[in-house]
Amino acid sequence: MRGGSNNYRPGAPIVERIGNGGFWMSGRVRRAGDGAPLEGIRIQIWAHTTEAYERDPESHGATLTGPDGTFRLEMPQIVPAFGQAHGHLAYDDPEFETVFLRPIMSSPKDTSLSADFVLQPA
Repeated sequence: MRGGSNNYRPGAPIVERIGNGGFWMSGRVRRAGDGAPLEGIRIQIWAHTTEAYERDPESHGATLTGPDGTFRLEMPQIVPAFGQAHGHLAYDDPEFETVFLRPIMSSPKDTSLSADFVLQPA
């Protein structure tokens, strides 16, 4: 699906880690226009991993950005689905426009993936 919204679950819980971990999803969130980092922004993350399919609830979790706009969440190793190893990230709160990202890993052996958001006020 366009933008990676497939298997999205509204309201996925904020978690310390998804599953048993071993892989890191990270990034930064900034405001459109002035590039200011945004603190306290909820980012949802999900993927097809060694522990569950991306449609399974246990593959979903959310985290909040820190004062510098960065986020980082540990999850199980992402594995290829439909030929590509990729993650899904979403911002979906009403303050800014909804954004879905689907970054593709350079190699299925990578142990981290980063994706940045630039949010436009709603």
